[in-house]
Amino acid sequence: MDDKEQLRVGAAVRRRRRALGLTLSALAERSGLSVPFLSQVENERARPSTASLDSIAAALDTTAKDLLVAADAARTVDVVREADQDPEPQPGVRPLVRGQHQMHALELTGEYDAGREFQHRNDELMYVVEGAAEVEAEGRVYQLGRGDTLYLSGGVRHRCRTTVPATRVLLVAVAEHIEATATKAAHQSSDDAPCR
Repeated sequence: MDDKEQLRVGAAVRRRRRALGLTLSALAERSGLSVPFLSQVENERARPSTASLDSIAAALDTTAKDLLVAADAARTVDVVREADQDPEPQPGVRPLVRGQHQMHALELTGEYDAGREFQHRNDELMYVVEGAAEVEAEGRVYQLGRGDTLYLSGGVRHRCRTTVPATRVLLVAVAEHIEATATKAAHQSSDDAPCR
């Protein structure tokens, strides 16, 4: 494997460790490697040898090959062109990122009224590209116009609707599968959460 592959395996190690609910200390104990070294591997400041990567993989109940495949998937560069997109899963809701990544992004276009309350596990940012929108969050109503941004931390209850036809809103969020906050709020899947 080349140096770039070895360097980028750190993100795959971190994701796998977190998915198993392990701390760096627990991974160190299981693998026989030091916490500082494992931290450097996860932050891509150190390259594990083949033997070290095998030890890390075994401690994570996987294989070095699977970690490298996950590392390959993690270093995606993907241009999503408007003309090449699959049909929108819901009218006026266009995914801006393909696949499952740490970031989730949608473009909401046209008239939209959720009519129900959402509560997502992780942080999200709403940016009004054109038109206007109204967001009710934690009992307050926020009027947003062109160029306005609204930040919602994970766990904030909210409803959203457009107030001007042909409104375009960009919604960027930390994906639901990422443990980014300590909030254990109920969350919607992307299939039934057009506001997200």
